[in-house]
Amino acid sequence: MSPHSTAPTLADIEALAQRALTTIPERLKRHVGAVVIRVDEFPDEDTEREMELESPFDILGLYRGVGMPYKSVSDPLPSIDMIFLYRRPILDYWCETGDDLYRVVRHVLIHEIGHHFGFSDADMDRIEAEGA
Repeated sequence: MSPHSTAPTLADIEALAQRALTTIPERLKRHVGAVVIRVDEFPDEDTEREMELESPFDILGLYRGVGMPYKSVSDPLPSIDMIFLYRRPILDYWCETGDDLYRVVRHVLIHEIGHHFGFSDADMDRIEAEGA
């Protein structure tokens, strides 16, 4: 039974993400710098086109920025690294799976941070399992 009588809000998802950020495995946490977490209802139309999504529900989160393996001190302007979490697709996934919402948000966050460092999905699954 869910503790929510109404769907969690953008602010609720953001609070879960901020809490999850404090619990990510140390091998990721020590490298996370100024990353911004933003929660939106859905990806924007440009993202949908760029990612060739059939539906805006096809993506739970997205890392935007230059991944650590590709950053250079000679970059003209440092980019702002952002992790987007998409509320409605996350809630849809949560309802479909019955997983704990915090664990879903944490999983998406870890995977997006992993993309920041250029890790594969298999690498991130191992890292997540180590820090669970």
